[in-house]
Amino acid sequence: MPSILFVCTGNHYRSPIAAAAFRRQLDQHGLADQWAVGSAGTWTTPDQPPFPNAVRVARELGLDIHDHMTRMVTADELAKYDLVLVMEQGHKEAITYEFSLPGRRVSLLSNVVDQVEYDISDPADPRVDAMEVASELCDLIQRGFSEICRLAEVNCSERS
Repeated sequence: MPSILFVCTGNHYRSPIAAAAFRRQLDQHGLADQWAVGSAGTWTTPDQPPFPNAVRVARELGLDIHDHMTRMVTADELAKYDLVLVMEQGHKEAITYEFSLPGRRVSLLSNVVDQVEYDISDPADPRVDAMEVASELCDLIQRGFSEICRLAEVNCSERS
């Protein structure tokens, strides 16, 4: 079963929304029961709920993250997933350095979808529009769905 982990900093907003958007795409393609999808944070306190604004914005986009609880990126957590998609270059650097993961298993979401490396803004910054970030994530997941699936499936077959 292919698996994918979305990673941001606090696991309160970007990665849970990205995971929910990916699950929605899987469901629309009749693949929901054939994939494992998770989210985690590089710097978070485990077992915390998402930000209320994240729940509201997700709901407005047709996603449900209200029962999400934060998880920390750990070696055990990373070992469960074939592909790790991160929101920022710093996340990728931290994960590949700290956990010695091969580069092909960790990618910037922006690079996978648009073949351009750029960070997806953190809505924890008050200057960032939370709805814009959530909409951008949904758009990236929708446009990149086939390529994300392909990468995860290739990594899954290599790890088997």
